[in-house]
Amino acid sequence: MTTATHEETLGFQTEVKQLLHLMIHSLYSNREIFLRELISNAADACDKLRYEALDNDAIYEGDSELRIEIEHDADAGTVTVRDNGIGMSRDEVIENLGTIARSGTAEFLKQLSGEQQKDARLIGQFGVGFYSGFIVADDITVRTRKASTDPSAGVEWHSKGEGEFTVADIEREAHGTEIVLHLKEDAREFADDFRLQSLVRKYSDHIEVPVRMPKVEKARDEDGNEIEGSETVSWETVNEATALWVRPKSELTDDEYKAFYKHVAHDFSDPLTWSHNKVEGKLEYTSLLYVPGRAPFDLYERDGARGVKLYVQRVFIMDDAEQFLPLYLRFIKGVLDTRDLSLNVSRELLQQDPQVEKIKSALTKRSLDMLKKLAKDGEAYQTFWNTFGSVLKEGPAEDYANREKIAGLLRFSSTHTDSATQDQSLADYISRMKDGQEKIYYIVADGFNAAKNSPHLEIFRKKGIEVLLLHDRIDEWLMSHLTEFEDKSFVDVAKGDLDLGEIEDEDEKKAQEETAKAKEDLVKRVKEALGDEVQEVKVTHRLTDSPACVVLPEHEMGYQMRRIMEAAGQPLPEVKPILELNPEHALVARLEGAEAEGFEDLARILLDQAIIAEGGHLDDPAAYVQRLNALLSA
Repeated sequence: MTTATHEETLGFQTEVKQLLHLMIHSLYSNREIFLRELISNAADACDKLRYEALDNDAIYEGDSELRIEIEHDADAGTVTVRDNGIGMSRDEVIENLGTIARSGTAEFLKQLSGEQQKDARLIGQFGVGFYSGFIVADDITVRTRKASTDPSAGVEWHSKGEGEFTVADIEREAHGTEIVLHLKEDAREFADDFRLQSLVRKYSDHIEVPVRMPKVEKARDEDGNEIEGSETVSWETVNEATALWVRPKSELTDDEYKAFYKHVAHDFSDPLTWSHNKVEGKLEYTSLLYVPGRAPFDLYERDGARGVKLYVQRVFIMDDAEQFLPLYLRFIKGVLDTRDLSLNVSRELLQQDPQVEKIKSALTKRSLDMLKKLAKDGEAYQTFWNTFGSVLKEGPAEDYANREKIAGLLRFSSTHTDSATQDQSLADYISRMKDGQEKIYYIVADGFNAAKNSPHLEIFRKKGIEVLLLHDRIDEWLMSHLTEFEDKSFVDVAKGDLDLGEIEDEDEKKAQEETAKAKEDLVKRVKEALGDEVQEVKVTHRLTDSPACVVLPEHEMGYQMRRIMEAAGQPLPEVKPILELNPEHALVARLEGAEAEGFEDLARILLDQAIIAEGGHLDDPAAYVQRLNALLSA
């Protein structure tokens, strides 16, 4: 028996209390996952010890055969999971088991829906695997000692999951960690040899560290009968204990790939697709990359976990090696195992290694090819796009070399469907282009309805020309870096002069010129009335139903981007819009016949309406309302 000293009782972080309550009282739909989570944690501890021992093998303390052991006691109703990995110090125990040692706990709690099956799947996704032990246990004891410390540095952590835990110093000869689960009455099914073995094979077969369980054998007499009291116990390895990614693809089943994904991504849903690749030659590495079916909670967090698990010749180096994939592919999960990086590599050295950029380039192309293949399955790709589309839109700005490939993977809303669902590719758009059309037309707005109903689309709808409807916050920034696709240039229909090229015949162009000439006096009067509120006034042929619209100069920042920048506190120079008038509209005809003050008020109303239709904000909304009321009551 070990004697506990320096014992103290501490309270859980508030959010952990809520989480434990939910796990203990609500999340019962997938109880068996607790074992996989504890084995994964134990395997990580062994990997970390192996890595530390590269520089100092004395840290093994003469026990270099890394392993995970699982025992049970059916009478006592306990399951014990132990490893001889890196172990924890007292401070680490309090940090890791008293709080959830990563961001996002509050976000996790927000996402819990009350539906048991969905909620249980969230556990691994949010990296709170240890706490899943409370799904089956009402009392958990952890004994641990950090490798290379004195036996007196052992620590015992104990909790019933009711809001507090105790931590005490103990003597512990072995380094590593031992977790004893005291099972609830309705979870005693897990204190069973066959049940535990089947769970190890189901969830943890691929883990490189051997998972061992005791095997009890009895001697038999000459007649084949078991001899009482002759029991001998040996340790039997239950899992395959081979790194899945080094096995040939032909030997692996889809189920094995999916199970491995759930291990590396801490996710309980299946991946959408994966790519397993071995490269030999100047560079030698094996990669196994996955596209998840759901977004992690920290996808948009600057310090969120991202990157692949890095191994060098099957020796674990780091969990989130973000140097091997660009930021816009941060949703990709998987493993990279290479011979070409030195074993004593640190994060800083890794960034300077010339091989890193070569591998990064190759993995980026592999990931984009994987997405291109996934795009052939419309339903699966739509699931991907709905989840990660806005992240992929960061690509053209970040990765110029692969801009064309990324553009082929983008999906947009369009006037072809008039649906907010972004499901139209640029290749689809080009296949539907009108004879003589040389440009890809798009419009950017703050929301789908604002884009769909923009006055700028009127001439395009009349002529049956498709326009992409861009309504994500990132879209204008995206289009500033995406200038062409398959030799077709992009044109914002709300900027610059409208040129439909060969789609308009010579008669139409001649009629437009004559109209512009006939309305020169009106244009001049409106410009004088509005003064420096507008950059220019002209007649337009882009409108069919609206009396006026505002247009920005061709290379000017759009309204959507301006609003985002201003909201972020970025000062921007003022830009005067160009006011375009529809000479065929009754309000413009009325404007032409108005005099003095009535003319100026109507001109300002048309300008204000055009700004509102564009999603803009008026400097003086009250003045606009007064002028409009005066017009309506006249």
